[in-house]
Amino acid sequence: MAADLLLPLLFCGILCWGAVQGVDVFAAFRTGAARGLTAAGEILPSLIALVTAVAMLRASGALELLCSVFAPAAEQLGLPEELLPMALLRPVSGSGALALFEDILTRFGPDSFIGRTASVLMGSTETTFYTIALYFGATKVRNTRHCLPAALLADLAGICLSAAAVGLFLGQ
Repeated sequence: MAADLLLPLLFCGILCWGAVQGVDVFAAFRTGAARGLTAAGEILPSLIALVTAVAMLRASGALELLCSVFAPAAEQLGLPEELLPMALLRPVSGSGALALFEDILTRFGPDSFIGRTASVLMGSTETTFYTIALYFGATKVRNTRHCLPAALLADLAGICLSAAAVGLFLGQ
């Protein structure tokens, strides 16, 4: 019941605060909306390019080719081969990785070793390319320096250690 009132109370609180402070709330809202629309227009080309690249990666069969290349390394690390498509897609596309994650949970169950490892992997990795495109595109930063290699290294650590963590803490 209290949660249902939270948003209307917040809205009324902002209006009351604006009235007390003498701020034209509607004008401030319009200004913020215009800035947000401008920012969205600036990052839209990067997002369109990213979505197109993900669609091409999946449709061309390149994702399956990459999975076959990385399968021996995944086996050495104890990462189930069934998780490779999700692990490779996760830094590029959150929605694509989420669709694969849902499929993994449907096929193997959430309490299986593969399901638990997929859950840890999703929680310990990031949509790196999307995040970098979004934030650096919005701030107009062109030289990302060490950001991309560091972020991809963190993703790799999350991918490699997900199976080990599940095996250590939850058993196989």
